Amino acid sequence: MTPRAGKPEQLPLEFRHEAARGRDDLVISDPVSAAASIIDRWPEWPSPVVIITGPEGSGKSHLAEVWARRSGAARVRAVAGSDAVTRAGEGPVLIEDADREGFDQTQLFHLINAVRSAGTSLLITARSWPMAWGVTLPDLASRLKAAMTVEIGPPDDLLLGQILVKLFADRQLLADDKVIAYIVPRMERSLAAAQSIVERLDRLALARGTRISRALAAEVLGSLPHADD
Repeated sequence: MTPRAGKPEQLPLEFRHEAARGRDDLVISDPVSAAASIIDRWPEWPSPVVIITGPEGSGKSHLAEVWARRSGAARVRAVAGSDAVTRAGEGPVLIEDADREGFDQTQLFHLINAVRSAGTSLLITARSWPMAWGVTLPDLASRLKAAMTVEIGPPDDLLLGQILVKLFADRQLLADDKVIAYIVPRMERSLAAAQSIVERLDRLALARGTRISRALAAEVLGSLPHADD
């Protein structure tokens, strides 16, 4: 981006901005409500194995964090040589990004069996439904079909607006309602895009020593690939 004349930009220092990840920090809207409801119902789950699916940045990790804190779940990976099966027999366990991180099919099968036998719980998060994981082990496919799968749908305008407000708040920033209303209909319909926009606005406003405005938002949106002008 070209600096404004007479007002040179300063390179901002890198600071880590930790997102608030408690239950009260979870933004609830229709696309997320079903997944949030099943997390709140634990340990009264209709199935010992629950799978939450949704696109990147949709809130799966936040929900998993809320559940892990509540249940005391151990984070495991179903890979050869791990202690996942043993941990599953001892208490609740969590597997995140199963379709991205990968898993050993036999290990996951034994892990699910351990959960069922011990009466514990398993939460799995993934971007896609189990049928798209390339499972070839019939017994594992059967176990996954018996699991309860809850999908987080695409974010609506209400959710995107709430998420933008939360992301700004995580960075201790305030954005006018008019700025939020300007961004929402012009941004990509994903929470990952919301995170990128807030980060860019934060850095640009800091570099220029200015507030977050509609004009600044228009500049950031215009710099993004496939931005809707």
